[in-house]
Amino acid sequence: MELIKEVVQVYMERRDWFAQLIMEHIALSATAIVLAGVIGLFIGMWISEHDRMSSVILGIANVFYTIPSISLLGMLIPFIGIGNKTAVTALTIYGIMPMVRNTYTGIKEVPEEIVLAAKGMGSTDFQIMTKIKLPMALGVIVAGVRNMVVMTISVAAIASFIGAGGLGVAIYRGITIYNTALTFGGSFLIALLALVSDLLLGKMEKIFKKRRHYQ
Repeated sequence: MELIKEVVQVYMERRDWFAQLIMEHIALSATAIVLAGVIGLFIGMWISEHDRMSSVILGIANVFYTIPSISLLGMLIPFIGIGNKTAVTALTIYGIMPMVRNTYTGIKEVPEEIVLAAKGMGSTDFQIMTKIKLPMALGVIVAGVRNMVVMTISVAAIASFIGAGGLGVAIYRGITIYNTALTFGGSFLIALLALVSDLLLGKMEKIFKKRRHYQ
């Protein structure tokens, strides 16, 4: 209870500072999420049409995904420097993997007979992809987005160690000055952002899966 009181007091005393950190964290995460979403979606679409490259691309993505986040940030510093650019680059690399994997899986799960029927009716590959495959794969793709968003928001906390903004600054500063309330306060807000995002995307995922079921 004492810790909770201290955290509430920290929030009250530094509410403007925490509000700024929240906005920075959202901006940092959102930038990486959009970049990873777009890049991962197109890569997933491309390898779904080129099966020979799918294992290679997925293998490369898996390699980057297994690199610890702090190590990846450290490897990028000599090339990009410190700050938000490096953080966004690292977060984007991490976010691409679930997008590629889920986009590829979702498209491959589309029944072949539906694709063949569309081809028989004269549909082009582009029309089949945009009007049949992607809509039917949307539930699986949103599941990938959900995983990617939660992971990005959480990993973004480490960005403060290389001079980037966000709620990780509160955690880092709390650790530096041995302020448990400050550290807990920053950690709690990150967890809250991730939880709210997961709940919202979870509802979207259920909606798309229901639509696919009735198609």
